[in-house]
Amino acid sequence: MSKHVFVTGGVVSSLGKGLTAASVALLLSRRGYRVRLQKLDPYLNVDPGTMSPYQHGEVYVTADGAETDLDLGHYERFTGIPCTRGSNCTSGRIYSSVIAREREGQYLGKTVQVIPHVTDEIKRNILALADDETDVVVTEIGGTVGDIESLPFLEAIRQLRHEIGRDNGLFMHITLVPYIRAAGELKTKPSQQSVGILRSIGIFPDMLVCRCEQPLAAEHRDKLALFCNVDRNLVIEEKDVDHSIYEVPVELARQDLDVYVLEKLRLHVNALEMDDWRAMLDRLIAPGSGETRIAVVGKYVSLRDAYKSVYEALTHAGIANDVRVNVDMVEAEDIERDGAERHLADADGILAPGGFGERGIEGKIAAARFARENQVPFLGICLGMQCAVVDFARHVCGWADANSAEFVPDTAHPVIALMEDQKRVANKGGTMRLGHYACRLAPDTLAARAYGTKEIKERHRHRFEFNAAFRAHMEEKGLVFSGLSPDGQLVEIVELRDHPWFVACQFHPEFQSTPLHSHPLFRGFVAQARERRGGAVSGDQ
Repeated sequence: MSKHVFVTGGVVSSLGKGLTAASVALLLSRRGYRVRLQKLDPYLNVDPGTMSPYQHGEVYVTADGAETDLDLGHYERFTGIPCTRGSNCTSGRIYSSVIAREREGQYLGKTVQVIPHVTDEIKRNILALADDETDVVVTEIGGTVGDIESLPFLEAIRQLRHEIGRDNGLFMHITLVPYIRAAGELKTKPSQQSVGILRSIGIFPDMLVCRCEQPLAAEHRDKLALFCNVDRNLVIEEKDVDHSIYEVPVELARQDLDVYVLEKLRLHVNALEMDDWRAMLDRLIAPGSGETRIAVVGKYVSLRDAYKSVYEALTHAGIANDVRVNVDMVEAEDIERDGAERHLADADGILAPGGFGERGIEGKIAAARFARENQVPFLGICLGMQCAVVDFARHVCGWADANSAEFVPDTAHPVIALMEDQKRVANKGGTMRLGHYACRLAPDTLAARAYGTKEIKERHRHRFEFNAAFRAHMEEKGLVFSGLSPDGQLVEIVELRDHPWFVACQFHPEFQSTPLHSHPLFRGFVAQARERRGGAVSGDQ
């Protein structure tokens, strides 16, 4: 039987449940156990694919094509364990399944209710990950204890823990111990009240993980243990780290959190193998080759989580190149207003990430042009690649009206067009080109040298693509098509021949980057940015 760790959060949102769940999974996997992770979200959207980045942050895409919560990015980056469609489940998806079953008559005329039908569906989704090849399933419950939306999920894990037995399930509660500066002290009362809410619905936490700015004193641990009915050694401090989120697993391991989890689940405590992780942290905290500055020209830069995987992938590339990457977040509309020179003159590299909609497009096109004309290393991703193509069409090919059909449907030069199989699509949710697709690399190109292989698989999330009708002419003008789909029809990567590093891809390479294995395109991009600042190019670690 697979064991289960259920992670809940209290007091406030944004406590870092996802980072904690990812850290627990990393530590358990580094002790030799096969772990899978899952996020249960209480909102009614079937998935976050149609949600605004300002509402939800980044939409993470799994290899099998699921649009998911951004915490799955943390899961994969920390552990290297692939997530799947079953790794993220929302209330919308649960209720959709229940209603479909009711319409099919599967409830045999019974009154359909939250208990047992909705809770049974939640349990079914949790247990779907508990197969013969999984030792431990870590399930994070989104939202905050006390939210009405979370109640069915909390009831479901209460029932499931009862059904599988105490030795097979563990409740870990992430809570906040705020520091009141005026009083100069930490306060445990919010955590006590959060646990009180959990206990009122039948969940008694086995462990408390306490987020705090200042270290917990013995009196705080004693009080939390007493009033929350938790063993004192299972009150774990999760203080804000000094440098990087990747320090969190090491800090939790220092307090033996993973040891206590294994003991509670009656699993053998194998040796912990973390040497490579600690070596990675050393390179991250104290890089030996200076720093470089990357301008990220986006549409949603006011919310950092909107480009979470991009920023993390830049950090990973810095680790691989032994350099500190400083990121300037540049709003594309500011470039439209002020011009590219004002915002990009000091950048060692320019990155144009993905996005949707017409707002800020001219700013992204101007950023690509600035990088092209000034020999600044450039990496374009998805919409960023499309903007780079529009710039080339306008200013090299001479098609002044060139644009994407997404923004100007009647342009005479729609160099970016709606994919053929998207023309019949009516619904927005889950209908884009999603997930892993193969790509063949042209020899002797920047992309081929970066990857060091002939064929790759990368994750996609788009409806529009390069318009093949313009390919021959743009190739004559110097645009290199360095990555194509296996049938040669879809353009996956473009680059410039006489440029130190100008690479733009239709897919999202950031989704496959980890701190231990930087993505080849990010690694090559940051290497060139570092060289522009004056250092030598380095390989991966």
